[in-house]
Amino acid sequence: MNKRIIITASILGMLAVVTGAFGAHGLKALITAPQLEVWHTAVQYQFYHVFALLFLSTFGRFKNSTIVASFYFFTFGIALFSGSLYLMSCKDILGLSSNAIKIIGPVTPIGGLLFILGWLTLAFAALRHK
Repeated sequence: MNKRIIITASILGMLAVVTGAFGAHGLKALITAPQLEVWHTAVQYQFYHVFALLFLSTFGRFKNSTIVASFYFFTFGIALFSGSLYLMSCKDILGLSSNAIKIIGPVTPIGGLLFILGWLTLAFAALRHK
């Protein structure tokens, strides 16, 4: 699992750098300042949880179902939370309808909930570790 976590964190970290640079340089003239703030928030939370994934990889010496759960919670949290914010910040460029936004909007807090569950399961893993 350690290798899978590191590879996942590496790919998501690389994508965070790419999306951050794209937001700062490519999107600056195309979206509004509030939309750019939303983009920036997505990048920040992606980076925070990439670091959380890297920390999880330090638990790789033992098989622990709570570490596996944290891995999935953080990974899917990034996809749902940051992914939905990326889409919503580019809604005008992508031509997303208000119906699409109504679907994408509720995905963000689900991703946030997954982040919370990831941190909670990480705490449980630390408590269980001897």
